[in-house]
Amino acid sequence: MWGKRDDMIVHEEEPFNAEPRPAALAGQPLTPTEAFYSRNHGPSPDLDPATWRLRIDGLVDRELVLSLCELQQRFALRTEVVTLGCAGNRRAELLAVRPIPGQVPWGPATISTAAWTGVSLADVLAEAGPGAGAAHVAFTAPDVSPSVVPPQPYGGSISLPKACSGEVLLAWGMNGAPLPRIHGGPVRVVVPGYIGARSVKWVQRISVQAQPSENYFQAEDYRLLPPDAEPGPGRGISLGPLAMTSGILCPDDDDAGARLPAGPTDVIGYAFAAEGRTIVRVDVSLDGGGTWNQAAVDDPPSPWAWQLWHTTLDLPVGPAEITARAWDDTGATQPEFPASLWNPAGYDNNSWARVRVDVG
Repeated sequence: MWGKRDDMIVHEEEPFNAEPRPAALAGQPLTPTEAFYSRNHGPSPDLDPATWRLRIDGLVDRELVLSLCELQQRFALRTEVVTLGCAGNRRAELLAVRPIPGQVPWGPATISTAAWTGVSLADVLAEAGPGAGAAHVAFTAPDVSPSVVPPQPYGGSISLPKACSGEVLLAWGMNGAPLPRIHGGPVRVVVPGYIGARSVKWVQRISVQAQPSENYFQAEDYRLLPPDAEPGPGRGISLGPLAMTSGILCPDDDDAGARLPAGPTDVIGYAFAAEGRTIVRVDVSLDGGGTWNQAAVDDPPSPWAWQLWHTTLDLPVGPAEITARAWDDTGATQPEFPASLWNPAGYDNNSWARVRVDVG
C-alpha cells in the first residue's frame, strides 16, 4: 500500500497511518521512502501537479498565485536533509502508564530522515512582502479530517521569524524523486526542527497573519496539556520544536519472540537534539542505568537531522532490558521514566529508550 514496505506496522488504513519496523531505520542516515513513516488525519487528496496552485495572501504587499512550474523556475533550488518526527512518537510507552483513548499507539519509529528538494519559503515570502502586523505564517491543505466536528481541512502555522529563517522549504522532491502523494505531493511544507504536524502536506494556501492559525490542529490539537487537563482552544503549550530524544532500533521488541543468542550483540539507534543543538553522547545500559556503556555517535548529515549511534553489548542468558539515553551539547539529557511525562494526548515522550529482549 502506498509503495511502502510489506512489513510496515499499519495502525489505520484510512487515513493511512503506518510506521516501519525499527530495524528498517537502523544504520541509514537517510530513510528509504518506502520505510518513511506516514501520519495523516484524513484521506490523502489526489492533486494534479499541472493544475495545482499555491496562493500566498494575508498581510502581504502582493498576493501571489503560483503554479508548480512557476515555483520551480522563479526561485532558487534548495535541498535540505531534515528529520521529521511525529509528536506522538513512542506514545505506546505512555499508553502503558495510563490509557489515552482515541490516539494512535505509535512505537519508536515515527521519526525518519529524508533529503527534501524545493525552494525556501523565505524566498517566496520575500516576493510577497510581509506587511505591518505580520507575525505568523499559516498553511492550509485540502485533506479533511472526519474526526473534527465540524470537519475541516488540515492546517497549522509557524512564527514569521521561523518561516523566514531560510531552511523551511516548499518541497516537491523527496530522496531524489518527485514527492509521493502519501507524503504530500505535489508540494508540502518542511519545517526543520519542528514536530511533523507543522510540515503541512498538500499545501495550497499560505497566509501571513497577526495571530497563529485558528485551525483545529493548531488551536486545539498538538498541544501539551497537564495530566488532569481537558482539551480546549488555546489550552496547554502549542508544540513547535521537537524535544531531544533517542530510540533503540536494533534489537527491538519484535526480537523477543525470536530469542537472541547470548554474547556480543550490536545495538543501534538514533538520537535527535532540540533545535540548534547537537547530540554529543549516548549511554547504553544493561542494568537499568546502574552502569553505562558509551556508544559511538555519528555526526549529523545536516544541522536538522538525527544522529545515528551504535555499540556492542555482551548479552547474558535470560531476559534483558537495554536502556539508552542521549546528552546534548548543553549538558541536558532525557528524563528517566515515561510516567513523569504522561499527558492526555500522549505527546513528547522523550524518556530513556528501553527495549526488552529474551536471550538464550
